[in-house]
Amino acid sequence: MGLTLERPTQAPGPSVPRPLPASGRGNRAGWVWSWAYSGMLSVLLALTVLLGYLVTGIASGSVDWTALLTSSTWSPGNLAFGGLAMIYGSAVVCFLALVLAVPVGWAAAVALSEYLPPRLAKPLRLSIELLAAVPSIVYGLIGIMVIRPFVADLGDVPGGDSLLAAGIVLAVMIMPTIVAVSVDALAAVPGRYREAAYSLGLTRREVVRSAVLPQARPGMRAGVLLGLARALGEAIAVFMVIGRADDRLPASLGDVFSFLVRPGQTLTTKLAGPEPMLAGTSGPYFAALCGLGIILLTLVAVATVWGTRGSTRTVARAPRARRSSAWLRAPKDRLTTVVRLGALLLPGALLVGMLGILLARGGAALNPVFWFTASEGAAGGGIRDQILGTLLLLVTTALIALPLGYGAGIVIGTRASAKTARVLETLTVAVGGTPTILLGLAGYVLLCTTMGWGRSWLAGAVVLVPVVIPVVALTTAGRIRSMPGEITEAALALGLTGSQYVRSVVIPYTWPATLTGLLLGLARAAGETAPLIFTATVFFGAPALPTGIVDAPVQALPTHIFTLSQDSGAPEAIAQAWGSALVLVLITAGLLSLAVFLRNRFEGARRWTM
Repeated sequence: MGLTLERPTQAPGPSVPRPLPASGRGNRAGWVWSWAYSGMLSVLLALTVLLGYLVTGIASGSVDWTALLTSSTWSPGNLAFGGLAMIYGSAVVCFLALVLAVPVGWAAAVALSEYLPPRLAKPLRLSIELLAAVPSIVYGLIGIMVIRPFVADLGDVPGGDSLLAAGIVLAVMIMPTIVAVSVDALAAVPGRYREAAYSLGLTRREVVRSAVLPQARPGMRAGVLLGLARALGEAIAVFMVIGRADDRLPASLGDVFSFLVRPGQTLTTKLAGPEPMLAGTSGPYFAALCGLGIILLTLVAVATVWGTRGSTRTVARAPRARRSSAWLRAPKDRLTTVVRLGALLLPGALLVGMLGILLARGGAALNPVFWFTASEGAAGGGIRDQILGTLLLLVTTALIALPLGYGAGIVIGTRASAKTARVLETLTVAVGGTPTILLGLAGYVLLCTTMGWGRSWLAGAVVLVPVVIPVVALTTAGRIRSMPGEITEAALALGLTGSQYVRSVVIPYTWPATLTGLLLGLARAAGETAPLIFTATVFFGAPALPTGIVDAPVQALPTHIFTLSQDSGAPEAIAQAWGSALVLVLITAGLLSLAVFLRNRFEGARRWTM
């Protein structure tokens, strides 16, 4: 039986060859579509389970939503659950992060895309991607070492734990996201717009302002919103520098600055603290925490969905000649060039500075003995068991996430209509943007408590799977979208069924992008701390490799670093934490570098078979 295939179109939305439904030849190929749809189902299931966990928690006790949203008093002993101070803290640190990161990120993106030749732009872009892959726990360590003393001197306050410190750390974390997404938006502007603007006699600054930015602005805004989603969902880095003080709100506008340099609390740091363990799994205390989770998830979902919608809009305006005064044009052009190139140097300087600090403080990681010996006591020996635990979690996560994410990508790219594909992509991005602290709490209740697994390496891998699946699915769908029309025509001429089309055309064509997406997702998962704290890891006492599933915890690098960093008064603990951080960064950088190599190696490849 033959199969009719649609030819790709240039309409907005996913314009890809999609096999129409076909019965196939018997039932031999049914497993292909069963596998693909199970992948898409896993994405929807992750979102459903998370929402079900939060809604069930809220239903387990009464929640006073008015008090939760308008009161700043949080006192579980008095059954007072006011979340306003945490909402205020989240808003302040995110606002500070955007104010600091957006101007630098946008200027650096313009310099990278419009001012530098490709031979310089590629390595600089790689450095920014490496900066984006640095685990949040490492940002927290650097915040303790660099940002807190800076804030302590600035505000003349002891310690330096503050909203300002959290805002600065978040700014450094989200800047690479803003730069990377903005560069993609600028690169998508057709060259004819630039050529038309130059033909009008405009300078480079005027070309960028009049012809490039109007077209790229929706995508650049999307980068900001996706950065905001990450800032809202970040827990561990903020947890380490904010001080976690409840009930802190300024009494007047004059108190705003003084409160910036004082300890505070955010939604994520409240959920990442010890209270979820103390609240149990039912009652008003637990319900109030789930209410905070709903508020947090709603804020992140709005930012994520708004950001992904903004990236699909285009601006169909022809370039206009917007000239400055004749005698100011050249000086303005030179000044703008200097400012933008200077902004581009900042991410590179941050990466160099971060690596310098890691090498200076984590010198133990340069000794092979540190890698291959077990830890001793609280902060002695090496980190062999932590490395093995981290690798076990990553390998298990990859084995689960790869087939599911790949199947979801095939459904989005080959079976869904344009409108349905947009909805599925938006849901997939929303799952990828879910705060991992919520994944950890849901995994703790469902897997560790309800199913009786206790602390388990498999539970940790399961809660990391929703971090990786969206990256694999979206990169696979994007590769399918770029498939040339002649491939579809050849499949049409041969009369392939839908499953044959997937096996013989889609899989050979998309596997490089899929593998790249898997490595990028694992690079992010390698640095996740919050989910593992609740589900999978202990600080000491676990064997190097578990022998079962139930009550079988492991030791892992992110949670090891986090625990050591809390003992900031012990020099040996801090030295061990920095050495472990350098090892974790090297593992993450290795995964990312391999992903970038594969992306560059197979970019534009047309490898396919019939």
